[in-house]
Amino acid sequence: MPNPVIAIVGRPNVGKSTIFNRLAGERISIVEDIPGVTRDRIYAEGEWLGRTFDIIDTGGIDLKDEPFMSQIKLQAQVAMEEADIIIFITSVREGVTEGDENVARLLYQSGKPVILAVNKADNPEMRADIFEFYSLGLGDPYPISGSHGLGLGDLLDAVVAELPPEEHFTDDEDVINFCLIGRPNVGKSSLVNAILGEERVIVSDIAGTTRDAIDTTFTDSEGVKFRMIDTAGIRKKGKVTESTEKFSVMRAIRAIDRSDVVLMILNAEEGIREQDKRVAGYAHEAGKGIVIIVNKWDKLEKDNHTMNKFETDIRDEFQYLSYAPILYVSALTKQRLVQIPDKIKEVSKSQNQRISSSLLNDVLMDAIARNPTPTDKGRRLKIYYITQVGVKPPTFVLFVNDPELLHFSYERFIENQIRNTFNFEGTPFKVIARQKK
Repeated sequence: MPNPVIAIVGRPNVGKSTIFNRLAGERISIVEDIPGVTRDRIYAEGEWLGRTFDIIDTGGIDLKDEPFMSQIKLQAQVAMEEADIIIFITSVREGVTEGDENVARLLYQSGKPVILAVNKADNPEMRADIFEFYSLGLGDPYPISGSHGLGLGDLLDAVVAELPPEEHFTDDEDVINFCLIGRPNVGKSSLVNAILGEERVIVSDIAGTTRDAIDTTFTDSEGVKFRMIDTAGIRKKGKVTESTEKFSVMRAIRAIDRSDVVLMILNAEEGIREQDKRVAGYAHEAGKGIVIIVNKWDKLEKDNHTMNKFETDIRDEFQYLSYAPILYVSALTKQRLVQIPDKIKEVSKSQNQRISSSLLNDVLMDAIARNPTPTDKGRRLKIYYITQVGVKPPTFVLFVNDPELLHFSYERFIENQIRNTFNFEGTPFKVIARQKK
């Protein structure tokens, strides 16, 4: 279920990034930084009054050669397209400027809820000097101080009051949501078209053609419903220079958040790149089901050892994805494409699998008998029982005498025993140690 999106917009030097960092860096808003994206300080997940939302900082747009008006227009455009709510940042020190009026006109036309914040109101006198901002026609201005953290609670109260109902973002539970991720030009759009059997997405050999995440629903021959999300290619940090591509990364992360299963697309001609591992890390850390798809398999000159060698390379480079199945396909020739929906269903089943506590504890006791629990400074780890507490991903709680005694290597041993006994192909799972009271 995707979060509603809040965009921070305003002309340069009004403190957009300061406000973003304040929201993303303190307990008032932050839940979890999204790895990789927030290194550029564009995107963070936050929470206020029990509502979770995503924050985007349009100050992260870097247009060194663009004129002032083009920059603020692009910021407003991104906000209007991506956000459910817009926070418009102004500055009490400069008062209402022509740039503020231009931004206000653009945002007023968007039809999106706009919360007007007057930044740099660091003392009571400044907080009282905000009445001229009513002239922008965007409702009550909220005096805040990004540098001191003043007024942010009132601002977020106003934001939460404008959020769409939570059910607005609820997906159909009977649909398997999956997305395709990977570096630009690995053939994601071609795979979308080949799977659907029709031209639903523009295909081009130019890297980075796809800008948006595009939802397409279809039903297979067994009546299973799928929702497919094609995402823009995720570029390596340092190469994401075009502003729209920065936000395509954000869209890709949102697509992963919405998905049950992620297809990690590799280019057989190019082999495995460092960025492939980083991209797959997004999905792994999010606990999503993963299938590794090696596309353009028809382009390789093969012998009897080609597939085995490629699989060895994948397992060596993606050691944290040892659970992920691998398919070798060709969008051009449609080689093995029929296997993709079946594999998605298998992985989705693994993601939703529940194991009874009795079976889990039988496996646990057998594992301890073969490999006794370790000791640390004379104290031995005691494991009392295990139970499953969640799915998507499967999550297990291990009750012990002291969680500090559960060494990483022994935790991994228990995980391997569970995975070897039960079919959890394609999905990571979590084991959480808790002290038995």
